[in-house]
Amino acid sequence: MSNDNTTHFGFKQVPVHEKVTLVRGVFDSVAGQYDVMNDLMSLGIHRIWKRVAVQLANVREGERVLDLAGGTGDLTVLFEKRVGSSGQVVLADINAAMLRTGRDRLIDRGLAANIRYAQVNAECLPFADNSFDCVCIGFGLRNVTDKEAALRSMHRVLKPGGRVIVLEFSHPVDPVTEKVYDFYSFNILPKIGAFVAKDEDSYRYLAESIRMHPKQDELKRMMEAVGLERCEYFNMSQGIVAVHRGYKF
Repeated sequence: MSNDNTTHFGFKQVPVHEKVTLVRGVFDSVAGQYDVMNDLMSLGIHRIWKRVAVQLANVREGERVLDLAGGTGDLTVLFEKRVGSSGQVVLADINAAMLRTGRDRLIDRGLAANIRYAQVNAECLPFADNSFDCVCIGFGLRNVTDKEAALRSMHRVLKPGGRVIVLEFSHPVDPVTEKVYDFYSFNILPKIGAFVAKDEDSYRYLAESIRMHPKQDELKRMMEAVGLERCEYFNMSQGIVAVHRGYKF
């Protein structure tokens, strides 16, 4: 349980003002191997999860999308195909190393005309009110210090009729999956991190951060509390991952 001056960093309690720096250190460390590790951690299934999230976003040609915690740009690529040349996707991340990796990757693929890049903190987005048709945060909300502030900021920059999409590791809905997932997360995943990314501690943090993330119904209530409406969630892989969706009217 955290108080007003501390928050969780994985299973540890740390001063609130230190969490951003600690999280930055994790992603500075793993940026170069992030895509490889995602494939290994999820056996490639993260690509399906992301496609489902983009489908649920219902993005159309000409719309403007904010891809928060966009990292190496997987979701930006999918959104870019949907908004077309008349739309725009802003790839945003708080971490400079991740953003650089994503930008270089997209430029190498020839995707530049309708993509912009921004280093931002999700808790205080530097965009005008009613700026985006869709705000998506993929596998990033659990790393945010003040999740309520981030959700309020996302709601503020949404246009009326816009939607927030939260794609995140969540909580398995059956005890068998939960036991298998826990064993994998705390015994196998850090070893993979040590072998592939030469960083066992960062991947142990990632596993711990998933366990500390709000459960599906709690996150839905948090979204409703900031003014999002028609909030719902969709479990995938027995609840290992969930997509939450809410609208601004």
